Amino acid sequence: MHQVIWHPKAKAEIRSFPKEVKDKLGYLIFRVQLGEVLTMPLSRGMGQVANGVRELRVKGKDGIYRSFYMRMDGDKIIVFHAFKKKTQKTSSKDINQGTKNLKEVMEWQNQK
Repeated sequence: MHQVIWHPKAKAEIRSFPKEVKDKLGYLIFRVQLGEVLTMPLSRGMGQVANGVRELRVKGKDGIYRSFYMRMDGDKIIVFHAFKKKTQKTSSKDINQGTKNLKEVMEWQNQK
């Protein structure tokens, strides 16, 4: 099973989501940990953030939620950004924050 590495901001944001959304995201992350490659409508590529980045897509009763993740060489999965969508298109703010968070996690991993 793949190890999940969390950016603290993503973990905190997911914890603030409604229970039904957390449960769905948790199940999807578990499937990714098992090595499953998820496709639409559950996941899609987010090349705007970085090559190899994907987003998990969950609908809740009160809106649409997303979480960015990336598989690393070996057995690691990085979950580095999560948010509630407010518009049809993913905002540049969320893309930029995701890029920043991913760089931070990569730096932390390179220091180990």
